[in-house]
Amino acid sequence: MDEKTPATPPRGELKRSLTNRHIQLISISGAIGTGLFMGSGKTISLAGPSVLFVYMIIGFVLFFVMRAMGEILLSNLNYKSFSDFAGDLIGPWAGFFVGWTYWFCWVITGIADVVAITGYIMHWAPDFPRWVSSLLCILLLLSLNLATVKLFGEMEFWFSMIKIVAIVALIIIGGILIGTHFVSPEGHEAALSNIWSDGGMFPKGIIGFFAGFQIAIFAFVGIELVGTAAAETRDPVKSLPRAINAIPFRIIAFYVLALIIIMSVTPWRSIPADKSPFVELFVMIGVPAAASLVNFVVLTAAASSANSGVFSTSRMLFGLAKQGSAPKQFCRLSKQAVPATGLIFTCICLSVGVILLYFIPDVMHVFTLVTTVSAILFMFIWSMILYSYIMFRRRRPELHAASVYKVPFGSWIPWVCLSFFVFVIVLLTLESDTRQALLATPLWFILLAVGYRNVRKHRLAETQK
Repeated sequence: MDEKTPATPPRGELKRSLTNRHIQLISISGAIGTGLFMGSGKTISLAGPSVLFVYMIIGFVLFFVMRAMGEILLSNLNYKSFSDFAGDLIGPWAGFFVGWTYWFCWVITGIADVVAITGYIMHWAPDFPRWVSSLLCILLLLSLNLATVKLFGEMEFWFSMIKIVAIVALIIIGGILIGTHFVSPEGHEAALSNIWSDGGMFPKGIIGFFAGFQIAIFAFVGIELVGTAAAETRDPVKSLPRAINAIPFRIIAFYVLALIIIMSVTPWRSIPADKSPFVELFVMIGVPAAASLVNFVVLTAAASSANSGVFSTSRMLFGLAKQGSAPKQFCRLSKQAVPATGLIFTCICLSVGVILLYFIPDVMHVFTLVTTVSAILFMFIWSMILYSYIMFRRRRPELHAASVYKVPFGSWIPWVCLSFFVFVIVLLTLESDTRQALLATPLWFILLAVGYRNVRKHRLAETQK
């Protein structure tokens, strides 16, 4: 059983303390974030009911990305993350670029999450200093992650449970409203026909359908967390396939079904773009504590994302330090087998970002810009996972042949997925705010190229001593 205590790992290595229960909920948590709770209103306003197909297509593509990652990780249990296998299968530069880009992605996302959390706290304590709540949030995240890996798993388990209960409650309540033909104060009757009765499934045309991809892709950021956590899972051979195979069901249940309910209860044109449709549904049915209740749910969604980000970035820094691509201090482990230096460094970066965002007047513009940059860089990570799989089949044919978790249609499906990401990048050029983020992204890769050149020089100097 995977709940048994594992053998003690070699000194200086990460412990496999996460159980199947933890890894399953971490994988769910990666698929349910602030993007679903807060961003789905804007996506519906852009695409109309065709948003259902948008989420299904993105989910379909990312399922194969996760399958590719799963096959590679299980082929060699010495791989601790996708940075490790990218470096091994593509080249050292790929490990460096993937590792540091993933770290940067989660620092940006973490900054956005911490700012969002402080905003949610202001709902209950509007006079409480914002910088104090931001600082307390970061200190809490640091404390939770410094303790033990198992405590991280437990916190993520309960954060995920709250999100799942909220979505299940919405689906059940929405189903009852549809079944009883509930009429809202505005005179809208709850019915499944609301989805297609106003302009069909593509009321905004093909342009509106394509516009939905720009926002919806953000909602899936973090789905790859299951791979980062694999190095600390007690029985990855059982836990990883279970978590990945359940992704299609979870996307249908938590994204598609929830959005069907929302658009059935409230006609899609009546859903405000700047508000959470989850909040609006509970408010509409007259739940007295709806605002506070859903505020708590979206707060835990942001806290879960920030918690996962701190966890994953510290592990990525650990892997980079082991490869010699980051300072050696980052591969030191505490007595609890936690990469404490990497955790503290990540939290310091979060603090600097929060201070910068606090003093910039147009916070929402910066928020949109940084989250768009984050999503673009996450697509780079997903693309590198796919390219690593292509190289895995070429360079390790014997491991692929022996694999018990092969990617379906593995000879051509990675190319289809890569083409999809190119298509989304093209779509990002259509809007001014996403276009600005797209133009800013190459600066990061220029920085990485300079950094990698210095690392190579340092390695050459070390070998020549």
